[in-house]
Amino acid sequence: MKYGIVLFPSKEIQDAVNSYRKRYDTNYALIAPHVTIKSAFFATDEEIKPIVQELHKIAEDTQPIKLNIQKVSSFSPVNKVIYLKIEPTKQLLDLHSKLHSGILDEKPEYSFVPHITVGQNLSEDEHSDVLGSLQMRNFEHEETVDRFHLLYQLENGTWTVYDTFLLGKECN
Repeated sequence: MKYGIVLFPSKEIQDAVNSYRKRYDTNYALIAPHVTIKSAFFATDEEIKPIVQELHKIAEDTQPIKLNIQKVSSFSPVNKVIYLKIEPTKQLLDLHSKLHSGILDEKPEYSFVPHITVGQNLSEDEHSDVLGSLQMRNFEHEETVDRFHLLYQLENGTWTVYDTFLLGKECN
């Protein structure tokens, strides 16, 4: 099965992002707005059990994380993804590192750039127009996230929560 690990921002941020994702993100219906901490990986039913145990330990040793949304940016010219840039704090970088070591050891495909996708798979002109328009808006916001989520992908491509891990509060 295909899994991934994410942070979900507050409903306020999700609603704001979704108002754009409806029009500009082809994955809008597949997953809620999120910060990917560990990209998709495959594990069997047997392999996921020790991974879940490790995630509980990581959560227990990790304090709640501040998400500081700074501005709208893009990965262009590498790809046409428009996103809300999140400050890469030590807490966030440490969690990312923990989720790519030990039993979860796997070199990430890309450098870690914390973000929430707003639009993707846009034409060159649309990307340019949408990015320019969004960069004129103020998206600065700070909040604290107290949990991360292990998601799995269903056959229809949608992602759903497999388990939730409270930061600094796990007791397993």
